[in-house]
Amino acid sequence: MLSKKMQSALNAQINAELWSAYLYLSMSMDAADKGLKGVSNWFAVQFREEQDHAQILINYMQSRGARVELAPIAAVETAWASPLAMYEDTLKHEKEVTAMINDLCAIAEAENDRASSNMLIWFIDEQVEEEQSAADIIAELKMVGDDKLGLYMIDKDMAARVYEQAEPLTSKE
Repeated sequence: MLSKKMQSALNAQINAELWSAYLYLSMSMDAADKGLKGVSNWFAVQFREEQDHAQILINYMQSRGARVELAPIAAVETAWASPLAMYEDTLKHEKEVTAMINDLCAIAEAENDRASSNMLIWFIDEQVEEEQSAADIIAELKMVGDDKLGLYMIDKDMAARVYEQAEPLTSKE
């Protein structure tokens, strides 16, 4: 059984993951409007991954007999000055999500909730990957600067990203 405090925090995290999905969908649409099909694809894949993250938390809560309470999704930005601005916002946001995951871990630890602690390990590893991915793309975009050919090449690379359903290593087939 999850404590009321953990249930509330997990419900907030579900909302944050769905907000993240909404943010990345918005970035995907803005990139498409700018003719950046690869960047649009990258964010479309990210949109689906964030939905998976929410679903993993939902599944966990339900497996523990906890009530999932969905909250309204707050509005997100709809336009960015450049792909670099998109990825800088992405990195900033992912760092905020990492802090939220760390807070969940602190609650689990304080409550001696081993099941939640174990489940959250996957999210910790995922956040390391999310932050590194955004940081790497920012470095690439800064490297090419205003070079349109460089942006074209980065955009082509991003078009190759494919969606793979996210799931914790402990999930059952």
